[in-house]
Amino acid sequence: MADDEKFDGVMLNLATQLDGGVPELLEKIFSFLSRKTDFYTGGEKGQSEKMLMEKFRKYERQAQEKQAALKAEREEEERRRQERIRKKKEEEEAALSEPKIKELTEEEAEKLQQQLDQKKVETKVEPEADKPAVEEVPPAENGPAEEKKEGNKSDEEEDEDAKGKLKPNFGNGADLEKYSWTQSLSELEVVIPFDVKFRIKSKDIVVIIEKKSVKAGLKGHPPVIEGDLQHDIKVEESTWTLEDGKQLKLFFEKVNKMEWWSKVVMTDPEINTKKVQPENSKLSDLDGETRSMVEKMMFDQRQKEMGLPTSDEQKKRDVMSKFMAAHPEMDFSKCKFN
Repeated sequence: MADDEKFDGVMLNLATQLDGGVPELLEKIFSFLSRKTDFYTGGEKGQSEKMLMEKFRKYERQAQEKQAALKAEREEEERRRQERIRKKKEEEEAALSEPKIKELTEEEAEKLQQQLDQKKVETKVEPEADKPAVEEVPPAENGPAEEKKEGNKSDEEEDEDAKGKLKPNFGNGADLEKYSWTQSLSELEVVIPFDVKFRIKSKDIVVIIEKKSVKAGLKGHPPVIEGDLQHDIKVEESTWTLEDGKQLKLFFEKVNKMEWWSKVVMTDPEINTKKVQPENSKLSDLDGETRSMVEKMMFDQRQKEMGLPTSDEQKKRDVMSKFMAAHPEMDFSKCKFN
């Protein structure tokens, strides 16, 4: 895998320069093989096609296994989330089922009364005749009263910002009229239940997931969810499943894994993201791409604190050093390098 990734930069650079996407990229690759190699003519008839299909099926299988693993991971995450919700509800129901008023026995009541009488005796203080009166001192400027005032002001500002916004559900999303949604920093899930008397099949569903928009619902009926997404998603890593023939689940992989969404589509009511309660996570819990990005940010931050070059700056220096070594005949003494 490391050897494959070594050329990702070259391939991505080539792909970004082609307007036709993957078809044009394949066109250029096969054109190169035809013009610059004996790929088509160097072996027996059909050998090049056989070699091509072997590689195609190899990476097709890898892509399908990765997609299946991702789906299984999301299903497991959903199972754990549902388990947490179930436990939370059980705890709340148990707390509500406890009696509000507890009847005391005669012994407990007598003991409680003795404790209250003793407390009254201890707190009763006789006034001292010779003790000078204590003047009431007004609170100093910027003292506790002022701090309390500032604290109240901050609360008022937060309340003002939260006006009209929903409180997040257990999954840091919202339970809306036609569907509910939850999220983590890296992904978002939408659950659409269908109130129908028949078992729904995939052919009965319309789902269109794009980078900036989504549309989903039953064929022949108005979409349950449709509109522009609040933020961009990775279409290739996003998918959907139909469970028990009764509900549709959409899984969106976020592009920006450092922000919480306040709504799915722009027409949805907003949630108050200040009330979101993220779960604790470790670097090892993150996917490879997110983990690499976080580790790079941490490394660059440490480098800046020590006055050393960041990873990008170091790469530029390394490239320049190699170029200078490859061209000793050139004079670089008057060049300035950042």
